[in-house]
Amino acid sequence: MNKRLFFSVFGLMLILVLTITGCGSQESTVENDGGTLVIALPRDIPTLDPANHRLREAENVIRNIFDGLITKTHDGKIVPEIAESWEIISDTEWEFKIREGVTFHNGEPLTADDVVFSFERIIKEGAMEGQTSPRKGLMGSTSDVYKVDDYTVRFNNDEPNPTFLHGIAHQQIIPKDYFEEVGIDGFLEHPVGAGPFKFVSGTLNDQIVLERYDDYYGGSPEIPPVGPPALKRVIFKVIPETSSAIAALKNGEVNIISAIPPDMVQNLRDDPNINVKTVQGTRVYMLEMNNKMPPFDNPKVRQAMNYAINTDMILETIYEGNATRLSGALMPYSLGANPNLKPYEYNPEKAKQLLKEAGVTNLKVVIDTEPKRQNVASAMAAMLQEIGIDAQVRNWEWGVLQSEIENGARQMYMTDWGDSWLDPVGFLNPKFKTNDRGNWSHYSNEKVDKLLTEAERIVDVERREEIYHEVEEILYEEAPIVFGYTLMEVEASTANVENWQPSMDGRQNMHRVRITN
Repeated sequence: MNKRLFFSVFGLMLILVLTITGCGSQESTVENDGGTLVIALPRDIPTLDPANHRLREAENVIRNIFDGLITKTHDGKIVPEIAESWEIISDTEWEFKIREGVTFHNGEPLTADDVVFSFERIIKEGAMEGQTSPRKGLMGSTSDVYKVDDYTVRFNNDEPNPTFLHGIAHQQIIPKDYFEEVGIDGFLEHPVGAGPFKFVSGTLNDQIVLERYDDYYGGSPEIPPVGPPALKRVIFKVIPETSSAIAALKNGEVNIISAIPPDMVQNLRDDPNINVKTVQGTRVYMLEMNNKMPPFDNPKVRQAMNYAINTDMILETIYEGNATRLSGALMPYSLGANPNLKPYEYNPEKAKQLLKEAGVTNLKVVIDTEPKRQNVASAMAAMLQEIGIDAQVRNWEWGVLQSEIENGARQMYMTDWGDSWLDPVGFLNPKFKTNDRGNWSHYSNEKVDKLLTEAERIVDVERREEIYHEVEEILYEEAPIVFGYTLMEVEASTANVENWQPSMDGRQNMHRVRITN
């Protein structure tokens, strides 16, 4: 064989080997790519700044980009995340040990300086670029955070803070040096965190594209599997219309949707290409009455409303059983729920008698609601009509209605309030403490205020339970609202989504999710 022929044959063999090798590498890359998962968001999100929101949909995106000191499992258990451990130094002081080797998406190591910087933006008045963080309220009496060493921080509270860990679990860490270098505008344009996915592109009213962070430290050791995400990309796509989101799921355009209407659940369950999953929700839905506006300033009238409305029928017919009725103000699995209370029975005759005792005749009411709850409001209005009340329903946009409610201008209104902590501080205080931020019934009781203040300042669980049982008894008797219900969180995915589980707080944690072919 001459030299020219030899090199020609050798060259062909080399090309063949490289081609085969290249094909093998390409298949391996595709196999390990992890694919792209698309999640439908029911509304725009206001920001990707972890310190500047109070919206669950925003938190869904944010908590895939940023991690916190601690986090929660899908069923609400608090577990370590960036923190290795924590301990109570005194009634008002907590210490956290930070996991070494954690890096931000720009490669910078995460240290105590970043933790202090992140929390000072939240707990200090005016520390968020001249504004006060809307998440400050989640931290209760926490007033200070300081560095002990590079991987240790301590938090001070002005008084014992029984919900401190819940507040910590809802805050995420941002990189101090990067933020100070690019400023708030640069940070919002390209946010950098230490979570499982890094920001790639997107707009808040359309879609946000995230990509796996290959150097991710692995997340909480108590939520396996630990390590970088299986998915290559996650896209959060804004699809406000529920029908459009369901159609996109059925067509395979999105992989996960949430907030599924009860009347669509069975339809999705019947589709072999879709998996439907549920988890107990942490949001209370109720009919509130303006306790300052006659005749709802009379407890007998408010009790009459509770007897007049057949809540069990509403839950069975409208929500098809995907709901739990509350006996009192608190969810039955919340700390402090009084096990001795029984739901108000449906008793129209008793409702009429109470109205008579209160001297109320020819009552006219309007139940104000958002369009998404018009069917429930209409059912309630029909029940009130059955006891002789002229009841109507009016739809509002929430931004307008909320202002009217807060100003005391409306009579009755459908509202809801989330309490992912399952602690009364997150529900009873805002809803029933005089002039608190969510007290839309304008209820005021000096004894209730005193008891709630006492309970939020002690850490003795048994004593707190006793206090909340007493508060529930008072509320049950005075009936500031028509006691409501909580819904199952119903979500659905395409059948090829694995290791996904809805969480009680509505969070979509994509770190452990994978897509199969």
